Amino acid sequence: MSGSSNAVGVDKPRLESLSFDRLFSILNARSASRTARSLIRSRTMSTEIPDTKAPGSGADAPDTPLVPAVERATRVLDHLAAAARPQPLAELAKSLALPKSSLHGLLLTLTALGLAMRDDRGEYALGPKALHWAQAFERQSSVIAAFNEASQAFAALREETIMLAVLDGEDVLYLACRPGSRALGVNFRVGGRFPACFTSSGKAMLATLPAERVDGLVARALPGRLTRHSVADRTALERQLLAARASGYAVDDEETAEGMHCFGAPVFAAGRSEAVAAVAVSLIKASTTPEREAEVVAAITALAADVSRRLGAAPQGDAPGPKPASGARALSRRPVSAAS
Repeated sequence: MSGSSNAVGVDKPRLESLSFDRLFSILNARSASRTARSLIRSRTMSTEIPDTKAPGSGADAPDTPLVPAVERATRVLDHLAAAARPQPLAELAKSLALPKSSLHGLLLTLTALGLAMRDDRGEYALGPKALHWAQAFERQSSVIAAFNEASQAFAALREETIMLAVLDGEDVLYLACRPGSRALGVNFRVGGRFPACFTSSGKAMLATLPAERVDGLVARALPGRLTRHSVADRTALERQLLAARASGYAVDDEETAEGMHCFGAPVFAAGRSEAVAAVAVSLIKASTTPEREAEVVAAITALAADVSRRLGAAPQGDAPGPKPASGARALSRRPVSAAS
């Protein structure tokens, strides 16, 4: 389910220390989040489940106007990050609808700064500076640091791969991963994206939001289904969110990939009633017993509580087992239609 906190520009950026509030505001501003997604894509892990969206497709536009040169440079980097191979100038100009002359100038600047590379054939790819920024983002982000500390010390899910995700528009964006020890486990790519409505992490976070926020993030017509099991409409999704609020965790039962059973729990920070992130784990359904499923559910909710504690959130209760997400009751006042 990881980028830069600064928009791309000609001046060398100053990377400030990121509190969670800073991270939260960045991921909800289109220009910054586009850059973050591009840079994160350069730091990859082995992938069995690919992301489904290119960068730049999620967050809402910011209220303040964008600086045109920075916006164009970010569009170029987004495109290079999403491309499967280096891009020739003519193809880039056509895809981005930019004049070759101005695009060439942008690419010269980006190449000089290490944000782009030009190969022997004159084709362009994302440059090594992106990796440097991605690593700096991970070092300085409090939510990633809290996840890394908690997950590394968490023995209950040692065999399983655990992901940290945040909402970015209608998608979830995977910021960090703690690989499991299982030889045939599930691996995700940091920087990967999925529609939030299909993932356990996305639904765990959506369940803590008020109705108007969910309406703003998830369209009435849901995205195209990823599998035959993907939730098909808003009524079914609202039933799932209601169940997540009641249990304190959310489920992806083969909605993003056939044969995968995923469980996610919300992460909170000090003074926030809405989830700021979520942790999730994916299991191979055919080899998962009901007993193991119960163990994993208890473990992932406990891990979410630990990460939340490290971010200064108040405890969600002292009783063992899954808890309803605090701050989620605003959405629960909205009636949920019965199944047809």
